Amino acid sequence: MRLKDKTAIVTGAGSGIGRAIAIAFVKEGAKVVLVGRRRDPLAETARHCGQNRLVIAADLRQPADISGIVEQTVARFGALDIVVNNAGALVAGTVDKQKESDWDEMMDVNLKAVWLLSRAALPHLRQRGGGSIINVSSVVGLIGMRNRLAYCASKGAVTNMSKAMAMDLATENIRVNCICPGIVETELVADFVRKAPDPAAARRAREALHAMNRFGQPDEIAGCAVFLASDESRWMTGAAIPVDGGYMAGKA
Repeated sequence: MRLKDKTAIVTGAGSGIGRAIAIAFVKEGAKVVLVGRRRDPLAETARHCGQNRLVIAADLRQPADISGIVEQTVARFGALDIVVNNAGALVAGTVDKQKESDWDEMMDVNLKAVWLLSRAALPHLRQRGGGSIINVSSVVGLIGMRNRLAYCASKGAVTNMSKAMAMDLATENIRVNCICPGIVETELVADFVRKAPDPAAARRAREALHAMNRFGQPDEIAGCAVFLASDESRWMTGAAIPVDGGYMAGKA
């Protein structure tokens, strides 16, 4: 029960990494607010979370929705201790072929929403005498990748923004850390592989990027999130942690 008596917001909680984090938090004693665009997937996550949860369907591209998430959280549970900025969007593209509309969506969801939700949460974290903000970036927030122009740009910004936030908030006992997953078995990744000209070859090629020669599982990311949310990591802030099956191990 490492998160007993703590309240957490988890965005992108309807599937994949967000769902795994929300369920892991509940198992560790937290009260969890499940945030996502689609109510049905959120309801499926909620099925695994007992009574200590609140479902909020919201569009993180809308500042009013972000304010509402925090207001509803505090109205229901009376406090806020942890924010997990996990929701993300990915549309492939190169410097000359990335659509401007896709660029805007990835910047709004992957980057701007992280800032706005963290900012909205700050007064309540301060009331608690501290807290933990966990931003889910990516290995491509640390290095580049072909055909991922806007995604790399947004995740690289999340990684460095996390460090800047950590510096700003460290003396208030508000810790900001960043998880940088490799390729994880999620609906987003499955859909991307399925649309490749040769899905089996695309999967093999991407698995081979990892020293362990496999994709990660959502619960393998959730374990790191639990650690960063708990008091076990109380002297950690500003870290960008690859959880990537060895993806980064061979990079310069």
